[in-house]
Amino acid sequence: MDLTRLQQQLQQPELSPVESWDPAFCGDLPLRIDVDGHWYYQDSKIARVPLIKLFASVLLCQGQEYFLQTPVEKVRIQVADVPFLITQSQWQQGEAGPELWLTTNLGDTVPLSAAYPLIRRPFAGQVLPYVQLWRGLQARLHRNLYYQLLAEAELQETQISPAGEFPGEIHLNCVIQSVGQRFLLAEERLSATDT
Repeated sequence: MDLTRLQQQLQQPELSPVESWDPAFCGDLPLRIDVDGHWYYQDSKIARVPLIKLFASVLLCQGQEYFLQTPVEKVRIQVADVPFLITQSQWQQGEAGPELWLTTNLGDTVPLSAAYPLIRRPFAGQVLPYVQLWRGLQARLHRNLYYQLLAEAELQETQISPAGEFPGEIHLNCVIQSVGQRFLLAEERLSATDT
C-alpha cells in the first residue's frame, strides 16, 4: 500500500467505525510520527493538516504497535512515543462540578474524566503525564500545558511514614479534579529533613 491508495480508500463517506473492520495485515508503510507529533512519509514531513487528520481518523494502537486500518487493508506505522500532544486546556462548569477540557494538536477535544483519564508513565528517563484516548491511543501533555496545570493543581500531603523503609518520608501530590474525579498530575517524595 502507498500513501495515495490509502488516501483514496479513506475518501469514502460511508466508512464504518474502525473497530468494526477486520482487514488483512498488509505490512509496513513508511509513515512515522515523531516525539513532537509531526507526521512523516518516507522522511518527508507531511504539512497538510487535513491529510494528517484523515490518517489519524483510522489510527489505532494494538499492544505496543500502531496501525492505520481501512475496511480492506491494515498497515503498521512507526510512532516515537504517542501520536498526539495535548496542547490546550479550558475549564468549564458541568453537572458534576468543574470539567477540564483538553485539546490535542489535531483539534480533538475531550474532558479529563473516567472515560479519558490522566495517566503517568515513563518515557525517555522521566515519568510524564498522558491522557488515555480512543482505540488504545494516548496523548502526552505538552510541557507548557503541564506547567500551567501544575500551577492550577491542588497540593496534597498524602503520607508521612514514621517507620519502615523510608522513615519520615513525606509524599506530596499535585492533583487535578475534573468531572468529579481526581487525577494525579505529579508527585514528589521528601524526607522529613527536606521540609
